Amino acid sequence: MITVLNAHGLTQGQIAGLTGLTQGRLSEWAGRKRKPQAVTTFQSFADGLGMPTAARQALGLGPAESRAPVMSPSPSHAVPDLDVGLKYPGTPATATGNVSTLWAADVSDPEVLDRGVITPAAWNEASLRWLTAPVGGAVGGGLQGGVQIGMGDVDRFRATVEMFRELDDRFGGGHARDALIQYLRGDAARLLRGRYPETVGSALLSAVAEATLLAAWMTYDSTPLSPQAQRYFIQALGLAQAGGNRLLGASILDAMSHQATYTGRFAEAANLARAGRAGTTGIATASMTAHFHAMEARALARLGDATGCDRALAAAVTEHERRRPEDDPGWFQYFDEAELSAELGHCLRDLGRAGDAAQYAGRSVGLENGKFVRSDFFATMVLADSYLAAGEAEQACDVALAALSAGEQIRSGRCVNYLREFRGHLVRAEGSAAVRDFSEQAAGFRLWRIAARPGNASAVG
Repeated sequence: MITVLNAHGLTQGQIAGLTGLTQGRLSEWAGRKRKPQAVTTFQSFADGLGMPTAARQALGLGPAESRAPVMSPSPSHAVPDLDVGLKYPGTPATATGNVSTLWAADVSDPEVLDRGVITPAAWNEASLRWLTAPVGGAVGGGLQGGVQIGMGDVDRFRATVEMFRELDDRFGGGHARDALIQYLRGDAARLLRGRYPETVGSALLSAVAEATLLAAWMTYDSTPLSPQAQRYFIQALGLAQAGGNRLLGASILDAMSHQATYTGRFAEAANLARAGRAGTTGIATASMTAHFHAMEARALARLGDATGCDRALAAAVTEHERRRPEDDPGWFQYFDEAELSAELGHCLRDLGRAGDAAQYAGRSVGLENGKFVRSDFFATMVLADSYLAAGEAEQACDVALAALSAGEQIRSGRCVNYLREFRGHLVRAEGSAAVRDFSEQAAGFRLWRIAARPGNASAVG
């Protein structure tokens, strides 16, 4: 029935508003992930759509319940159509409208992270639209009657978002994600409604794009399989394009590639990284180009394409060797030697080259400066996995305990998933004294207890 209604122009958001069923529940049924109880479900559809008696009888249903008819929600209580977040915005006005809808829904609906499904086709459309769209120029205007916005307002906004970025690096996306969304729903929305000259318009849209990218990363990190992260990534891409910031747009495609790899869409992930590189030929810094190659390599390693992965890794190393950190945008200066070593470690582990993976992952752990605690956690767990694959169970367990200790303050669904993978790999050394001792000690750490729970990696504790 959902498919039929979609074909006649009703979105899932509209169906949800009519029937009282959540969009997440509708998506599950539409995707055949869960079979609904037939009578109850069809009753909801029939009541919500106001079906006549004859149609109800054809479905085997009784007369409508004696209650007030379910009408479309009033504008103040309307169920937002989150599908807008999956559509690449063609204009600055559309981009600001879409992202404002997402922020508002995120703040008001505790179930928003579970509504809908990740849609690979949306990545493909967004990357193609971005590649073929003319580079945006300065944007001026805003709403009539809005407050006057100047560069001081933009600088203050950037400084505030930077504090959220530092919290994310140190404590994970689950720590301050909700607070960031609240801030964007208030201050970013107010700025976008303001009046500003063209020079301020470009800076403002770029700043809001960076902030929305951070919201996407924090959402992805706290609840990795949430479709809301994909929506934020796509709208951030549109905002960056509207602000004329081509390099930021390419970096957002790079981030989409990361999410696509995590969710098992490896071919799409490789193409997203390639799109970012192709769209910035001649203008990307060496560091950025190196990262495009590294993200492509991550996806190819998961695909089992060793030849392609090796080629991409070699290109990443070559580009990184000629990097000039002072040329990189402020939001990309994190990609240093430690980060590159971590990427190499991930790829080599996935290709089954345990010794090489341990070498690079260990180098990354040794080079981290303590600022990027979560990144250090990832690299440490790759090192533990590599030791385990090499038959060094005692070293693997010691390293994993070090990661657990360092990660006590982290709230990250991705960190939980790294631990879940390690738990699965421990069967290789099951019964050994090292694993028994590790299991006893690990039980005292919060992240390990979360990883032991059944379910997906969305719980961050």
